[in-house]
Formats: sequence, C-alpha cells, structure tokens
Amino acid sequence: MAAPGKSPISIPFEGVSGPIPTSVLLAEMLRASEKVSDLIFSPGRPPQVEVHGQLITVEIPGASALTADDTRRIAADLIGTNKQAISTLREQGSCDVSYGLRGTARFRVNVFIQRGSCAIVMRVIPTEIPTLRSLRLPPQLGEAAHAPSGIILVAGGSGTGKSSTLAALIDLINSERSYHILTVEDPIEFLHKHKKSTVHQRELHSDAPNFRLALRAALRQAPRVIMVGEIRDRETLEILLEAAESGHLILSSMNTVDASKTIERIVGSFSAGEQQLVRERLAKTFRCIIAQRLIPLAGAGERIPVVEILKSNSRTRDCIEQGERPGRTILDCLKVGETEGMQHFDAEIAKLVRAGLVDPDTALCFASNATVLGQELARI
Repeated sequence: MAAPGKSPISIPFEGVSGPIPTSVLLAEMLRASEKVSDLIFSPGRPPQVEVHGQLITVEIPGASALTADDTRRIAADLIGTNKQAISTLREQGSCDVSYGLRGTARFRVNVFIQRGSCAIVMRVIPTEIPTLRSLRLPPQLGEAAHAPSGIILVAGGSGTGKSSTLAALIDLINSERSYHILTVEDPIEFLHKHKKSTVHQRELHSDAPNFRLALRAALRQAPRVIMVGEIRDRETLEILLEAAESGHLILSSMNTVDASKTIERIVGSFSAGEQQLVRERLAKTFRCIIAQRLIPLAGAGERIPVVEILKSNSRTRDCIEQGERPGRTILDCLKVGETEGMQHFDAEIAKLVRAGLVDPDTALCFASNATVLGQELARI
C-alpha cells in the first residue's frame, strides 16, 4: 500500500480520452488498497481514498484536479433518477443515496453543496456481511443477539464501525433464529439474504417517505426484530421505546461517544417533565449499549476497535432510572460488572498499551479520562 499522500494508482480521466465512466472510476479507485473505507471527490483536488483514517491521492494523468463540472457529473451519475434525493439536495444542500458496483462493492453516498459546487463522500460497504470475529469485537457481544426483546444500541462517532456491528448482529440473529427481521435504513447498507430468518429491508425515500411512517407501519408488519440504521430524533426514540415495550427486539445506533453519553442523549431528547418517565422506560427496555472507538495500532498503519459494553442488570437499571450519583455512576456499573462481561474504554485501552499494541500517547488521545488513564499507564 502506498503511503498517505502518495499515488497508488494512475488512471485516465476527462481531458485525456473523454470522461471516464463513474463506475469504472470507482472500481479503479478501490484498487488503491484492500482497506479503502471512503472515496472523496472535491473540486480543486484529485480523487482521494481513505485508508486507516489517512487520505491517499489518486493521480489522474493529464488532469491535476477535479473541476466543479467533474464532481457535478459524478454526483448526477450516483443519484441517477432518485427524484427525492435530487429534491433533498436542492432544498437542504445534501442528500444520502446508496450505489452499487455489481460484484464489487456497495456504497453509502453523501452528496453535498460547498462553495456552490458538489462534493461527494462515499463510504465503502463490503459485499459480504462481517462477523463479530472478523471485526475483532468481543465475543460476548453475541449474547445481545439472543435477547428476546428490548433495545440494543451501538454508539460511537462517525466512521467507528457502528453499521458493521449492527450488520454482524443482524446476521447472527438471521443465522440462528427463525424470526421476521425488518430494517429501516437511510440508505440500505449491507444486503441481508434470507437464512433461518426472513429479512425485509426498507430504504427511506425509495421504500418509505420517513422514519416515522416506516416505523409506525413496522408495528403492523409482525416483525420480531426491528433494526433502525440510526436514531436521529425524539420521535424515532418514542416509537422504538414503544416497540420494545410491546415485545420487539430493537437494534439501532447513535452518534454518541460512550454509554453514559448515550443515556444522556436519550433522556435529554425529552422535556424536563417527561424525563423521569423516559428514564423508567429505558431502564426496563434496554438490554445492551455497545460503544466503539477505532484506535491506531503502534507502527502498523491499521486501527483496532476498542469497545465499551454496558449490560442490563439491577445496578445499571437503577443507575438509569434514578440518574448518576456518587457511587452509582455508569462507570461504576461498568467496573463492577466486569464479571458479567461488561467493560469500559480506558481499561480496554490500558490493556492494549500493556500488550504493546498501542502507543501511550495515542492511548491518551482516545481516553475517556486522560488524566486517570495517564496515571494508570505511568504505573505500567
């Protein structure tokens, strides 16, 4: 693999032998590395791919950079005839679509307007469903797939692998249980085949106009498992709580940094007068909160997932229902619950430093509490 900033591949483009088809351009860019996570098109820059969090430039003979016309043409090819996406782009300045290269890869595409021109970011979605093992995730996460009902949340920042973890959990259920599984996604990412379960996947805009209507309809479509790609608003939260209370198993994700902040985000989505009731409902229905971070390995140019796991037990339910207080914080629950398979970020990061897999300075950058972790590492 070429180093970041170097040019791993060289391809023809507009100005050399006419505009190269978008599908050919994407296929060639994927050849930069087996670990390409994103493709980026920006006016004034050559096409770029992201590998292990670092951008690699793709040089184009005869053209030093993409023009606004280039990115507009690529965006039009990716959006195609999706009228809803076109309307959203015009009205809101960005839109999400999915795009597939037959037999090669699928992409989650975001087209957005910047400085009056189009820019594009494409997340690569593997054609094969990942497993917990292939993602290097703790094996105890598989227990979440055995929950008969309730809410399982995967938390983390953008690009930390939340969608992959959800896909692995859905595939595990699909392989082991004879359930009806329904997903609502914006857009559909991993394509699930029917195994023991029957899986129906609905994409916003093409299959349903919005999350609210799709989820209300889902409650009448007899699913045992409902997966929502991401919780973005209070209305979605309300419907999912209702579904969990009625016996469904709910899987979803949130852009939050850890288990504690995930609970704060959920409770804070409701008014002050509603928050105690929401705490009580969440305490009864949550089964597991999985928070993820990707940390660079020492000298390897790769990243490894670090996972925080909060499970439902009497102590964690009490902490959620009554709120955090001295001696009863989420972190306290995680530490006490280690014998039950719970774990917290800083302890897992410290293990990686002890094993020589992560540099101490890098560890502190990804710590929840850098001061406390620093003191711990000083004793190693």
